[in-house]
Amino acid sequence: MNDCLFFGENDKPKLIKNKPNKIKKPIQFKFEFENQNENEKQIKQISTGEYPTIFIFKNGKAIEYLRYSDPNPQKIQIENIQKVTVGDHNVAILTKEGNVFAKGNYIPLDNYNKFADISSLIEDKNDRMIKDIVSGESSIYLLTSNQNVYGIGSNYNGQLGLDSETLEKAEKPILMMKNVSKIFSGNSSKRVFLLNSNQELFGCGDNENGQLGLGYSREEETKIDKLTKIQNIPKGKIIDIKSGTFHSVIKLYSCGYYGFNGLGKYVDSYEFTEIKSSLFENDENIVDFSVGYAHSLILTSKGKLIGFGSNEYGELGTGDKKEYGLNLIQIKLPKLRFKEEIYNYHISCGYEKSFIYYSPSLSSFSNLEEDLIKLFGRKEFCDISFKTENEEVIEAHKLILKYRLNQNQNEIENEIEKLQEIISNKSIKESNQIFEMIYSNNSNINPKLYLEIKEFINLNEKLKKQ
Repeated sequence: MNDCLFFGENDKPKLIKNKPNKIKKPIQFKFEFENQNENEKQIKQISTGEYPTIFIFKNGKAIEYLRYSDPNPQKIQIENIQKVTVGDHNVAILTKEGNVFAKGNYIPLDNYNKFADISSLIEDKNDRMIKDIVSGESSIYLLTSNQNVYGIGSNYNGQLGLDSETLEKAEKPILMMKNVSKIFSGNSSKRVFLLNSNQELFGCGDNENGQLGLGYSREEETKIDKLTKIQNIPKGKIIDIKSGTFHSVIKLYSCGYYGFNGLGKYVDSYEFTEIKSSLFENDENIVDFSVGYAHSLILTSKGKLIGFGSNEYGELGTGDKKEYGLNLIQIKLPKLRFKEEIYNYHISCGYEKSFIYYSPSLSSFSNLEEDLIKLFGRKEFCDISFKTENEEVIEAHKLILKYRLNQNQNEIENEIEKLQEIISNKSIKESNQIFEMIYSNNSNINPKLYLEIKEFINLNEKLKKQ
């Protein structure tokens, strides 16, 4: 079943028939095209920019709504789609095979509307396996399996980390930085953030309103065209950063133009400042958040939707005529699914439009380290749903999560015993294969944590021999 809410601009493109150009309250989004089978109703991801809006479905196929087009979308002729990122002037698609197809401004094609394989343009043939992508307003960034980042597209604001006076654009991917674990930008953003394996954050690009969070000493620099280390970042592990035209948000700190940074003050913020509000409760966590052209939305573990920034087209979903505000506001939503499924909801903010949609994880196993960070501190254990036939592996994984989250030593010991029971009938080779399978696609797993998990297996093997 499709479970998707939409509000904001309904004109570029036309997304819902027989609805006004401004939809100011969340309404159910329904696909209008014919011959849609059930597999193409199960949303995996939505990405939206100024003009294109793209839906990926669980079967790896995708459709796109185009500029000023009829509400009937076009099918994208690319198979096995893993992820899509939409910038205001580009689209990039990552396939399960690690290839990236893109179209838009500065893509080296005569036809603006035709996808090109840009990953094949990387000069180093051994560095063409792509594991993540992100789009800026007119730039695309590729993170390879070797942890190298390449950029292609506009460099007018220095968003490729090179002298913008010398190179205004790159029509082939150029190497920006090595040893990168994550990349962050946004569909309306003219900047990029890169996080290395040591949790050091670097950024470059448009800084007119302090959106790079470099501090007050850099407030007169309207653009930074060299990757620069950002010193004033919040303590703790950085999980995600989203960036719009006027501001940037890091869970949950903001910097940039005062009107769109959610800090409730009438001055620009040139360094990341904590977002505080009485709307957040002590035991409440952030499920997801997204940043559009000039607005942001935050979804909490208690099902609250909180927003700030521009509301000119109804992109905050408040239903009123107020165009923007400095303070965070709670947005009334139709009833969501059961509370235990709240972590399966996602937000996608675009150019004056917003989506909230339900999409359970498709992978057999989640990223353990990020699950722990996401769930840490909650009073109850959030049951993660996995789709696999190996029930023993599922139970082992859940028990490890419970063990890592649990503060009660007696219960920790009980969970260890249960884990040992589950793998007691397997050899050490088989047990190791289980955990290798769980984390085979997770190069960022904490090595120390991984060794701790394997110690359970080794201990169990020793006990069996005794």
